[in-house]
Amino acid sequence: MPELLFQREEYGKTLAELGKTNKDIVVLDADLSGSTKTSIFAKVFPERFFNFGVAEQNMMATAAGIASCGKTVFLSTFAIFASGRAWDQLRNSVCYNNFDVKVVATHAGVSVGPDGASHQALEDVALTRVIPNINIIIPCDGPQAREAVTVAANTKGPFYIRLGRPKVPTLEGKGDFVFGKAQVLKPGDDVAIIACGIMVLEALNAAQILAAQGIQARVINMHTIRPLDNETIIKAAHETKGLIVAEEHSVIGGLASAVEYVVAEQCPKRVISIGVKGRYGQSGEPAELLKEYHLTADDIVKAARTILG
Repeated sequence: MPELLFQREEYGKTLAELGKTNKDIVVLDADLSGSTKTSIFAKVFPERFFNFGVAEQNMMATAAGIASCGKTVFLSTFAIFASGRAWDQLRNSVCYNNFDVKVVATHAGVSVGPDGASHQALEDVALTRVIPNINIIIPCDGPQAREAVTVAANTKGPFYIRLGRPKVPTLEGKGDFVFGKAQVLKPGDDVAIIACGIMVLEALNAAQILAAQGIQARVINMHTIRPLDNETIIKAAHETKGLIVAEEHSVIGGLASAVEYVVAEQCPKRVISIGVKGRYGQSGEPAELLKEYHLTADDIVKAARTILG
């Protein structure tokens, strides 16, 4: 059985490790450090940790100010608040100035579960992706969350790293994490499944089902949404009969929109989006919500069969 890990806990542990060697790392949170796991850093480096209470806009603006003094700032809260409530400050204070601020947002997508619509960010990638200068990473598991945080710490400029709430299985055999370069997890020339976050596992499960039906599906972990790996997308479009994009996000403005733009411009081919379509989230258990919003391996299989006729 694959190891189950909280991405956010791996984030907190990695922050504490990085803090030992990089004295310029400062961490901010908005009264959610127990959930985002920045509390792990706070226990080791209390003098470099600041809790802003429920004041996300103030926190984002302060992060820009601290970064202007040469510090590397990690800022965390739930994704819905980091991307929505503090969007103005993220755009005008952080990204406009290209400051070294890393927004690591947790509890994204419907897999947040019982917290319901108000806390289930389904628009956050769209909101951040439209802003110039920002880099966006959506890790697929715990180890990849560690790698993403490490890369962000060592790369100047704004980052948005999207993490979930529940434990997720560790995917073996991914290969090295390279910022901006997708990972081809499974070869295949019939269809290509491009996924990010927890949908990578669903894509692999779908590919296994399809293989039993004689259909070879290429599975691509598009962990970096910006800068996007256009080369891998174009290659998949040329070499398969169509593409499926799977994300735990609205089909508007996220990974699907990014892939569709590249395909339409470079190599027109049919693209089917597996994502949330014109709905808010709702309270429920993660597994039943993924099924309700058609974010499962079975939904990916149906899309593949549609492409293949």
